[in-house]
Amino acid sequence: MRERILDRVDRFDAVYSRFRPDSLVSQIAAAPGGGRFVFPDDAIDLFDLYDQLAHLTGGAMDPLVGRDLELLGYDPAYSLTPVPHTDRAAHADARPAWHRDVERHGAMLRTRRPLVIDVGAAGKGYLVDLVSALLQDAGVTRFVVDASGDLRHGGEHPIRIGLEHPTEPGRVIGVANVADAALCASAITRRAWGPRLHHVLDARTGAPVHDTVATWVVAERTDVADALATALFLTPAHRLADSFSFACVRMLADGRTDTFGGFDGTLFAADPT
Repeated sequence: MRERILDRVDRFDAVYSRFRPDSLVSQIAAAPGGGRFVFPDDAIDLFDLYDQLAHLTGGAMDPLVGRDLELLGYDPAYSLTPVPHTDRAAHADARPAWHRDVERHGAMLRTRRPLVIDVGAAGKGYLVDLVSALLQDAGVTRFVVDASGDLRHGGEHPIRIGLEHPTEPGRVIGVANVADAALCASAITRRAWGPRLHHVLDARTGAPVHDTVATWVVAERTDVADALATALFLTPAHRLADSFSFACVRMLADGRTDTFGGFDGTLFAADPT
């Protein structure tokens, strides 16, 4: 089973990693005039999810945000150094959008110019679901797949998971009870490399967001929980609730927290000031 899981992870990475020069998404980024690119059949659900969230967020969540991440320094070389403002401004004038610059038919994408696809908002959760399916197919009914911030629990008996404070590692702001479901977290402090520079961007502007600092989402599917943990930085929970079943906790920039969807857990009182 270990070998099967490692092989599945490697095959996923070979398709979606923008940090590997031999990956399929790197081929798309390097194609001068675009082209026709066929993904594995299991990419259909992932792309369907991005279709939904690009629509629900008004384009703020978009897998073509990859080039903006690179220009800010989160590139394959991990330079962590933004390019000059003039270069970013030039890209802004021709910033691509998933609904406009990609023609999709199932798992096939057709492009007309180089595009940097980044599925980081949902991809790791999607991979957790794929690994969970391998375990279930092998008859494993009790398990935890923990992908560092994206977790899937299998089994009837709930587990308690601490919600780590985004700026104080080792401290939790509360506890979530999770049973046969996924819990995913996102925070603007986890992949940050400079003042007001981090990995959660509004794809319409290419700029990092700052009103929310951390989110936690519980949902049946890990890819959904992972994707919504990013979407909640960009749009209110109630705008997502008609399309997805989930519960969440959100921490705002001023330290306040709120919950949505019948969150099963406990939030601790803030320290007195």
